[in-house]
Amino acid sequence: MSEKTSTEHKSPEFRSEAERQAAKRAERSAEQLRANLQRRKAQTRARREGRADEAEGLPAAGHGPGDGDANQDG
Repeated sequence: MSEKTSTEHKSPEFRSEAERQAAKRAERSAEQLRANLQRRKAQTRARREGRADEAEGLPAAGHGPGDGDANQDG
């Protein structure tokens, strides 16, 4: 049969430094993805309830003053 050489199947004391760092990166990435998913779900729930988004950061493009079609001459 084949041996399992994946880092998940090794005990922590037998992992190399590179494997430990890769595991830490993967853990941080998974944590960030979970936090992002929670924010997106909260946004979706807020939109369904008709509340304004409580987003941090820059506003979405095309939603600022003067971006509407009513103000343009055609």
